[in-house]
Parts: sequence; structure tokens; C-alpha cells
Amino acid sequence: MNWFDSSALSLAVFLPLAGALVLIAIPNGRDGRSRDGLVKGVALLFTLLPLLVGVVMLARFDYGAGRAMQFEVKRSWIAAVGANYHLGVDGISLPLLVLSLLLSFLCVIYSWSNLPAPGRPRAFLGLLLVLETGMNGTFSALDLILFFVFWELVLIPMYFLIALWGGPRRDYASVKFILYTLIGSVIMLLGFLALWYRSSPDAATRTFDMLALQGVGGTRFAGTFGTVAFAAIGLGFAVKVPVWPLHTWLPDAHTEAPTVGSVLLAGVLLKMGTYAFVRIGLPILPDAARTWAPVLGILGAIAIIYGALCCLAQRDIKRLIAYSSVGHMGFVMLGIATLTPIGINAAVFGMVAHGVITGMLFFLAGSVHERYHTRDIRELGGGMASSLPRLGGIFTLACIASLGLPGLAGFWGEILALVAAWNPASALSLPLFRTLAAVGLVGTLLTAGYFLWLLQRVNLGRVPDRWSGRQLGDVATVEYAAWTPLILLIVALGFLPRIILGVTNPAVTGWFANLFK
Repeated sequence: MNWFDSSALSLAVFLPLAGALVLIAIPNGRDGRSRDGLVKGVALLFTLLPLLVGVVMLARFDYGAGRAMQFEVKRSWIAAVGANYHLGVDGISLPLLVLSLLLSFLCVIYSWSNLPAPGRPRAFLGLLLVLETGMNGTFSALDLILFFVFWELVLIPMYFLIALWGGPRRDYASVKFILYTLIGSVIMLLGFLALWYRSSPDAATRTFDMLALQGVGGTRFAGTFGTVAFAAIGLGFAVKVPVWPLHTWLPDAHTEAPTVGSVLLAGVLLKMGTYAFVRIGLPILPDAARTWAPVLGILGAIAIIYGALCCLAQRDIKRLIAYSSVGHMGFVMLGIATLTPIGINAAVFGMVAHGVITGMLFFLAGSVHERYHTRDIRELGGGMASSLPRLGGIFTLACIASLGLPGLAGFWGEILALVAAWNPASALSLPLFRTLAAVGLVGTLLTAGYFLWLLQRVNLGRVPDRWSGRQLGDVATVEYAAWTPLILLIVALGFLPRIILGVTNPAVTGWFANLFK
């Protein structure tokens, strides 16, 4: 299986792109219309194949290898500037890569019978496949320029998914999304170029290789240079997370995006920013990370409270879920800011759990809208558990998982982040981070409040007269197919957190156990 180990990541990254090219090549039928069934089948195949590659990678992964990169491939790419085609994964990146593979596959399943207006499955599914290539590549790249290419690749398909298949304010939301993320990316690229220039006094030996840069970070990137460079790249990462106050593009993008666009935006794209802090910011610029960690922790704590308070004021289900993402990603940022192995383990676990739970919530919000033709909580009026018991039951499970109920996936990332904030790295202020832990604890109470309020307004009570005589239809077969893996993961990760922590902890300990002492 040596051929597989050297080709697995390339297959996982580029098979979806190959699928998009196949979709372009499929000829129209005799009536001039696209062959929708064939188009959907090809898209399903080219998301299933990368997922199978990911499953085999899980089976062949050495879970005790620590910080060693696996399935690594390195080829010369742009020799003039020291950029390489360098891919590899460890216990930090593998869970996020598999999350991307799984959610992409489930989104194609869901789209089989839930294609948003104006239809056009070839274009819609082709954009999803290109988007998957960008997401998978971001979690696999070990070269800054290659990382930047994949990072930027996700912007174009997501922009068109929102602009062409989005809601009534799609033009505003798509332009806001692309402007925020592009500006952040430009500043981030300047930071990457500064790291390359400072990596060696000899132009011939300068490099964009992440692993090589981590070897010189403590010497050549210290002082004011490192502080400014971390600010530049961190700003680009923070926009993608998004960290408060750079979050304002997120509620609009989520609200106007089609259902699967919201699933991938919340489930995967937001994780690209927090992953980048762990993969690039902390190990390459450790001294600057110590300087900026209190700021990141404070912004994370603000996001926790701000997101929860905004949720309490929402009428649109999707907009409420979007603001909940601001709060949940605040816990991830708080875990990262502690600079401890416990905090970083909590952050990676929180990324995966948030991707699974919030992806499920956006699927549900889309299906509620398909039935009721509204997402307004007041118009829905309650009673969904009576009229649609299966949909109401799954909706309840996803909501109580997101509020952090013990025994479900949302619990472990948040509780471990709070534990880490109570005992941050020795170089950080203990009173400050214990205060942030207390703020985070208040945030968990507010989170429980707005999700219980949502359940009471949507699920409970008597069915309003306007819905009582309608045949809305409970969970469909396609929805069961798309949702069952997420439901199982929500429960499994709650009872067996080792599923993720057993993968992440050796790598996290290898990278960060002694870095910030």
C-alpha cells in the first residue's frame, strides 16, 4: 500500500475537482436539457470516492506517531521562490479533513431532491465539488503558498452559491462575504511573504514550507517582526473564523446561502481560520503567540457572550444558528489562546463537534423552510413536535447537543476550553484567563437559554390553525440518508470523546507540550 500512502492526499484533494470537470464534459440530452440524474450521480460518486480514501487513511493512520506528518508528499512546484507541492496530515488535521469529506458527501445526498431555485444541478453541484477541493487542500497543505491557493479557492464557489442560489438579499450577502474574506486574505498573504523573506538571509534558501519555518520561528521571527507578522496573518485567520468584531459578514452569508452552502460554511469554512492558528500561527511564531494570546482570549470571550445575546434577539432560525456559531467559535478561540495542550485539544474537538452539530442544524433549518416556506420563529408558532414528530425529535437532539448537554458532542470542547482557561500556559496572566473562564461559563448558561427558547417556540405547544390542516410531510428518505451519520456522531462523540481526542492528543502534545513553557 505504499502507492496509497503517497497518493492518498492528492486523491482526497483533487478527485472532487476531477468530478467537476466530468460534470462540464457531460453532454446535454437531445432536448437540450442537462441530464440531471447523471449529473447528480457523478457528483455523488466524486464525493464518495474521496470519503472512501479518507476512511482508508483512518485505518492506516499511525495514532501514536505524535507530531510526525503522515501520507506526506513533497514535490518541487515553484523552485524560484522555494514553494513546493507539500501535503501531509497529523492528528490535528486528519479529523478536520475527514469532516470536510463527510459533510461534502452528505450535502450532495441532500441536494438529490432538495436543489434550491433556480435549479441548474450541473452548475450547483460542480461548484460544490470545487469548494470541496479547496477545503480538503487547506487541511492538507504544508506549504504557505499552496495553503493560500486552497484558502482562496473556496471563496469563488461559495460566492456563486450565495449569489445565484441564495435568498432575497443574496447580492448584498455574497458581496459582503467576498469583500471581507478577500481583504483578510491579502493582509494574510503579506504576512506569509514577510515570513518567507525573513526565513533566511540567502534568497536561494528562503522557504514557504511550514515545517521548515517552524524550525526557525524561535530565532529569526522573534521580537517586533514576529509580533507584526502574527498580527497580519492572524487578521486573515480571524476574518475566516470569524472573530468578533470581524464577524458581521457571517449572519448575512448564512441566512442567504442555500442550505448546503450554510452547512459547508459553518461546518468546514469557519474551521479553516481556527485550524490555521493551530497549524501556522502558534508553532511558527510562538513568541508572538504569547504576546497576542490575551487578545485572542478576550475576543473569544466577547464572542461567546455577544453571540448568545444576539441569538436571543433573532426571529429567523438560520440567523439564530449563525449567531450561535459566533459564540461556539469563541470557545474554540479561548481554547487556542490558553496555549496549552488541553486548550488546543479542546479547540480541535470543538471544531469537529461544531461542524457536526451546526451542520445538522442548518440541514434542519433548510428542511423546515422547505415545509413551511418560512423560517420566522413567530410564524412557525410551535407544535412541530406534534405535527412532524420525527423532524421535531431530530431538531430537539441537535439543539440540546449545541447547548452543550453532557453525553452529546457539544459538551467536551466547551468544558475542556474552560478547564484550560482556568490553568493557561505559565507565560499568561492567570487572573485574566480565570476571568475569561468565568465569562465563558456565563456564556454556556446563555446558550442553554436561547436554545431552550427556540425549542419552546418551534417544537412545543399547540399546532397553529394555519398549519393544522396541511400535509407537511415528516422526514424523507433522502433526509434520513444525509442526517443519520451526523446524528450518530453527535451521540458517539458525546459518550466516546476519545474518538477525536485519541487522534489529536499525541500530535497536540508533540507540537505544544513544551513550546510555551
